[in-house]
Amino acid sequence: MPEVRALPVPDGLVGERVDAGLARLLGLSRTRAAELAGAGHVTLDGQPLAKSDRLTADGWLEVTLPDAPAAPAPAPVAGMAVRYEDADVVVVDKPVGVAAHPSPGWDGPTVVGALAAAGHRVATSGAAERQGVVHRLDVGTSGLMVVAKSEAAYTVLKRAFKERTVEKVYHALVQGHPDPTSGTIEAPIGRHPTAPYKMAVTAAGKDAVTHYATLEAMAGASLLEVHLETGRTHQIRVHLAAVRHPCVGDITYGADPRLAERLGLTRQWLHAVRLGFQHPVTGRWVEVRSDYPADLAQALERMRAGDR
Repeated sequence: MPEVRALPVPDGLVGERVDAGLARLLGLSRTRAAELAGAGHVTLDGQPLAKSDRLTADGWLEVTLPDAPAAPAPAPVAGMAVRYEDADVVVVDKPVGVAAHPSPGWDGPTVVGALAAAGHRVATSGAAERQGVVHRLDVGTSGLMVVAKSEAAYTVLKRAFKERTVEKVYHALVQGHPDPTSGTIEAPIGRHPTAPYKMAVTAAGKDAVTHYATLEAMAGASLLEVHLETGRTHQIRVHLAAVRHPCVGDITYGADPRLAERLGLTRQWLHAVRLGFQHPVTGRWVEVRSDYPADLAQALERMRAGDR
């Protein structure tokens, strides 16, 4: 059965082209969003939209996602690098625009597809579409991700993430200056009550704990180091938005689109810079680091230079 998603137009996307806005809202590729509009699957207040139409304030979008076609053959992903590999695990540096694994409504590149295309064997444990995946990064978030190659590694790593013994460190460029400059955000996260395409701090959500520290303050923004205890969907983005310091460029969670445009940024400024874990077989500590990709590095330099 086709999936139908109905949602309001967020304030931050008012005036955006339909294809660009849908890509941000639903995590689709812009090409896929344009195809949906071209096929008549996107309406605003009941009226069909073309891909180049503009989203309007107070409108109600309805998007029909047809049944997913057969999974495409695994394909390599430009820019995805292997940072560590042995017989049991592989740590990749995931570029922006790449999903961890296939999912409904996503026909873009995936980490598991890229690994398969490159001849990397991964564990068969887990759901068929996410075999070997023990944690995920958002499509719009870049950085380090570990995938299990052996069945033993899958079991041990899943438990390690559940028991919070994995060190997950991110850098985030956020709007404004958090006060205090370092601290902990502890608030439950669940599905947003009126916008099911995103998450929110909600009493009915699952416990979530985020630690942050300011690395650098500049005019209008701060560079934070963020440590996660838990791994809820969109956790960093939701928690930082909840304290009124959204990631720069994160339109979905209230960031100023004008700032992102001035910095030449088309996604949230968030990068998984360090990943550390006890090796699931040998027991030794494995730690991998990642540099900022070019778009984030450029945006940060512009922010430092006062391009607000």
